[in-house]
Amino acid sequence: MSRVCELTGKGPMVGNNVSHAKNRTRRRFLPNLNDVTLTSETLGQSFKFRISAAALRTVDHRGGLDGFMAKAKDAELSAKALKVKKDIAKQATA
Repeated sequence: MSRVCELTGKGPMVGNNVSHAKNRTRRRFLPNLNDVTLTSETLGQSFKFRISAAALRTVDHRGGLDGFMAKAKDAELSAKALKVKKDIAKQATA
């Protein structure tokens, strides 16, 4: 399972551990990923995603999964999240 947020595309970053003596060794900064179940009010269905804590706050701020998907960019979404977005858009127009 890759360490990438399904809604924002946020992934690992690289940097340095810096000791007191300024010795530098490479390290990875991993995103804070959580398994969550989000409910779509438009579809009346729940979906499981692996998203970052920052993405969870954004979903809450935008009023839920439907509000988040309305503003989300297709390039950042995973294949599963993109299908959910298209289903929500289709149901909202119908």
